[in-house]
Amino acid sequence: MKKSRSILSWVSASLVCTSLICASLACTDAAAEEYELVLTNGRVMDPESGLNEVRDIGISQGKIVAISKEKLSGRRKVDVSGRVVAPGFIDPHAHGQREFEAGLQAQDGVTTQLELEIGVYPVGPWYQSRQGKAPINYGATVGHLPIRQMTFSGLTEQEMNPEVGQQLLKQRNWVDAPATAENMALMEQRLQRGLDDGGLGVGYGINYTAGATREEIYRMFRVAKQNGVINFVHSRFMNQKELGGSIDAIQELIADAAITGAALHIVHIGSSGGAKAPLLLEMIDQARLHGVDVTTEVYPYTAYSTFMGSAIFDGDFTKDQGIQYSDIELPETGERLTKESFEQIRRDTPERMVIGHAMKEENVSMAIAHPGVIIGSDGEKLANGKGHPRGAGTYARVLGRYVREWKVLSLMDALAKVSYLPARRLQDSVPQMKAKGRIKVGADADIVVFDPATIIDRATFAEPTLPSTGIDYVLVNGTMIVAKGKYQKGVYPGQPVRR
Repeated sequence: MKKSRSILSWVSASLVCTSLICASLACTDAAAEEYELVLTNGRVMDPESGLNEVRDIGISQGKIVAISKEKLSGRRKVDVSGRVVAPGFIDPHAHGQREFEAGLQAQDGVTTQLELEIGVYPVGPWYQSRQGKAPINYGATVGHLPIRQMTFSGLTEQEMNPEVGQQLLKQRNWVDAPATAENMALMEQRLQRGLDDGGLGVGYGINYTAGATREEIYRMFRVAKQNGVINFVHSRFMNQKELGGSIDAIQELIADAAITGAALHIVHIGSSGGAKAPLLLEMIDQARLHGVDVTTEVYPYTAYSTFMGSAIFDGDFTKDQGIQYSDIELPETGERLTKESFEQIRRDTPERMVIGHAMKEENVSMAIAHPGVIIGSDGEKLANGKGHPRGAGTYARVLGRYVREWKVLSLMDALAKVSYLPARRLQDSVPQMKAKGRIKVGADADIVVFDPATIIDRATFAEPTLPSTGIDYVLVNGTMIVAKGKYQKGVYPGQPVRR
């Protein structure tokens, strides 16, 4: 027995030595090659492998092709001493997909923005509209909500687009009407068409579609399971009632995932859960422990944003959500509403966006620190430069405030939540994501370089378009879109992320 152990030890030692020799030779070969771009002397942090050392990174043809202790040679060389070099941030919850919002996100370190919650429909034309015009990578799910809008408004694929969908916010038929068997069959067909066109999964805003029955949502989950994709869901209720509250809503989704076997991602647990968020995270953890494929996300703010006609304001929402009318803010003026002004605006301009100050910081911080919880901005299209600051400051806010100032979580854990975890969540159904969210040879050169001592968000509710600072360089597919802290306008290296 002792002899066998000795032989095994010798074999293990030989393998280790061989690996070290190979690694040394690889470094020598890498050092001899010239790359298109070299980032030198940076503190490379890779959440997948745990690498946290000074390295040179060689980049060519949009890929990371070398990571070396030795100095690399490049046609362009950038010294990033004293800076962290990390995988580009992946936002799974980005509604603001115009160039303006994408540019703000780039300055916040985001290299891939995905519209996974509400999604889009039709899918093909949406992707075509972004081609060659995107500073960062982009993608979307097939949207149950826009499909429901189409179905109840009698629109065809040729008639439906994001602008039409915005106009439909003034109506309530698609919100309140229960679907017939024929309606549900048509929605299933459209979901399938969108998935065939490359949609990244199925997106839902159930809290905005009050008429969607449990059967309707269950049937959509079945389509997702048949296609091996994830359901990205804004849960049904966001209030604290015992019946018809956030606990019921999460139990519905976990049940549908367990029954169908479909994967589930619950969006913004902080705002959907409110005071119940700690209990909901416990439920999600226990469901996962017992075999349900479920994850969740949070954004680092204590206020949500939605449109005035939203079903979340139906009934006695102040009691249900535990807020006052004065907690509702008009982003363009900062005015806090009264019962009278709220009812007037909701009646006359239901499509108008508002901000609801409804969450407590202790619950948001708890969710951000919770193991496995992903960061997503829920950033939206900004109207005349006004709206929620989360579309401009989410990622720098996590790294600057929650990591450095408040010490809610470690820097490596935070980097995992903003890059590796969203990539890993998607990669089984979207293989493209295996090349994102990592600093490793063969990965896409989506990289952010920042100063951990100064990175911070500047966007506020009064000035939501102020870009973050402390981010020196952002690369998308090897092309710099932020250089020396300045956004490079007119540069469009963003590529579609599709199934």
